[in-house]
Amino acid sequence: MSKSKRQKFAELNTFPNVFQSPKSRVPQLRDYHGQPASLKGKWREVFGNNNPITLELACGRGEYTVALARQHPERNFIGIDLRGARLWKGARESVEGELKNAAFVRIQIEHLEQIFDRDEVDEIWITFPDPYIKKSKRRKRLTSPRFLDIYRNVLRPGGLIHLKTDSDLLHGFTMMMIDEGNHRLIERIDDVWAMPVVPEELQIKTYYENQHLSEGRTIKYLKFTLNPNQDG
Repeated sequence: MSKSKRQKFAELNTFPNVFQSPKSRVPQLRDYHGQPASLKGKWREVFGNNNPITLELACGRGEYTVALARQHPERNFIGIDLRGARLWKGARESVEGELKNAAFVRIQIEHLEQIFDRDEVDEIWITFPDPYIKKSKRRKRLTSPRFLDIYRNVLRPGGLIHLKTDSDLLHGFTMMMIDEGNHRLIERIDDVWAMPVVPEELQIKTYYENQHLSEGRTIKYLKFTLNPNQDG
């Protein structure tokens, strides 16, 4: 591990807006004092209000979490990622900017049900996740049935799921999952930056989006809700 990365991990442990699992496969969160943090069903106590909660999954550097928190002070935002060195950037920016409605959790997305209660989450953003191009790894795609079932168990009925991606494969796969699951597609944009007016929430550019745009890739967006008649 590089010196820079070690410094980031050390600093991450001092941020009051970060909760971490000491072992990636053991979802026991700890706060910045190193104390166990049993937060399932208690996230509104963490924020000190009853505002809606939005998750950014695989948040990376947390650009969307931070930008959405600035755009919507009336909502709470939580970035989820396992890579602490990346998550550090958004966490630090939130602390320095005194964003009281932004928090970060370093944990595997598979463990969402163990840190969020049923219906505790109001909205989910998935921004530029790994599309897992190999068919053998399609279960790892964050819009696969495996993950949609996890989201169902923490997301309130009718809660929105947003996907923003440069991947034609992931975009097409997600459309197929929406169709096969009889989920409700609310909005489909095949080229975000070709729109005459880009919605404010889609104007946020992550490090990866800027990289994709510089390579001439098209950014796609989907918004949908889960079929309420399927069992979680």
